[in-house]
Amino acid sequence: MAGRFLSSCHFFLVFFFIFIINLNLYSSTLNLSLSSNPSRLNPILATDSASSTISEHIFSSLFKYDKNGNIICDLAKSYEFITPTRLKIKLNNNVYWHDGIRFTSDDILFTFQTINNPKIFTPLTTSFEKVQDVRKINDFEIEVLYREPYFQALNIWMVGILPNHILKHESDLMTSKFNKNPIGTGPYVLKKFEISQDIILNSNKKYYGDVPKIETIRYKFVPDETTAFNMLMSKKLDINGLTPLQIDRQLGKDFSKHFTVFESSSFSFTYLGFNLKNKKWQNKKLREAINIAIDKQEIVDILFFSHGQVCNGPFLPKTFAFNESVKKTKQNIIRSKQLLAQLGYSKKNRFTFTVYTNSNNSTRLNAALIIQHQLKKVNIDMKIKVLEWQAFLNTVVLPKKFDAVLLGWGMSLMPDARPIWHTKSDTKGGFNLVGYSNHIVDKNIELSEKTTDMKILSKLYKEIFYEISNDLPYIFLYIPNSITAVSKDVKNVSNSLIGISHNQESWIIKDR
Repeated sequence: MAGRFLSSCHFFLVFFFIFIINLNLYSSTLNLSLSSNPSRLNPILATDSASSTISEHIFSSLFKYDKNGNIICDLAKSYEFITPTRLKIKLNNNVYWHDGIRFTSDDILFTFQTINNPKIFTPLTTSFEKVQDVRKINDFEIEVLYREPYFQALNIWMVGILPNHILKHESDLMTSKFNKNPIGTGPYVLKKFEISQDIILNSNKKYYGDVPKIETIRYKFVPDETTAFNMLMSKKLDINGLTPLQIDRQLGKDFSKHFTVFESSSFSFTYLGFNLKNKKWQNKKLREAINIAIDKQEIVDILFFSHGQVCNGPFLPKTFAFNESVKKTKQNIIRSKQLLAQLGYSKKNRFTFTVYTNSNNSTRLNAALIIQHQLKKVNIDMKIKVLEWQAFLNTVVLPKKFDAVLLGWGMSLMPDARPIWHTKSDTKGGFNLVGYSNHIVDKNIELSEKTTDMKILSKLYKEIFYEISNDLPYIFLYIPNSITAVSKDVKNVSNSLIGISHNQESWIIKDR
């Protein structure tokens, strides 16, 4: 008996120590930073980057992207297009809200109704305009009816789903306490949120997916980029972005011993856009002359120490919409002068124009100065006017009172060309800022919006890419790299098309 008792105790002690070791491996804190305060931790109201960053940990959506940019199920278990306008979705039946209440199809219906509520001011409303109705089949099955076939049919459901049982009686969601104390179904639960202080998230032990191995995420409020960099260097942050200047000139010799750098193309591009309503810009030869007078690679090398790439079109590289056959243009001073001469411009009769940009983006201002210098080589005088952002928007961009603008757009894995490139988007307040019009582009946009076939969609968008790149309503300049430093204490981190966060639940922190 004594021997059996000792054996049992021995087994228990071994099991206990293994448990403690595993607990030590995974009960850890990941230290990150936020440069601004979140406004509302509500996925349909999160319009600023800080709010979106935190909300993505707390809430889940029906679908999400995998590391290669493919759409996969999340809260959804499976889906099927019964017809091009009728989508049937089966839901996971093992999902619970952070307060322990079971997730059901009622939450999907409530989220859809809330987005379409005229009292709710959310940019998501336009995304759901093509949805005619959402019907509940049972607690774990819904049917979505679209007004017509829609290429964004799945993507619009990548929005965080709201809890019906908590918010169905809420009188005003815009000012609700829920926006500061949210309840979601995501991998992390909000523990602490106070303005201008640390935000703390704890792992959701009842998460339906892989429970995060990192117990706590602490977002430190660090509004100053230099302070954040110094905190990274002193190991008070585990992950932080780096500027090209920092990575090229400011990292110490021991940096690589403690941090791994992940680098990939960002989801944005910068462009020089022409006001095509102005007659002087309507001759493509002039736009082409300026395009080939600019050395875009030199801009990338100077501004980003080569941590970026030349942009040659409106859609994200390595996606279905990117047209690999469109080659990047190179500087050709001789040909540029020839084109200008054909238009009557010379050293004595110089072409002059003014470019406007915003003052709170030093990179764009420096890009404008480089372009100004390069254009002098072909006898073009480019003047630069810099305005504060709101003044720039309200007096120049929105009323379209400009020769040219230096601006940027974000890019996505599933782009929507209509807001920027369709002729009908050339309206007051519309995003077709330069007044671009091409009937082939318009037709392809309209056809693309009515298909759910990715092969057809890819073909149409690659044609749009070609037409726009060939027409030169913009001179596409550069795509900066996204550079992130990650502490070597954080294991299992890898890069992907959508960034390093694709497998965050698998990250662990050791040896601390």
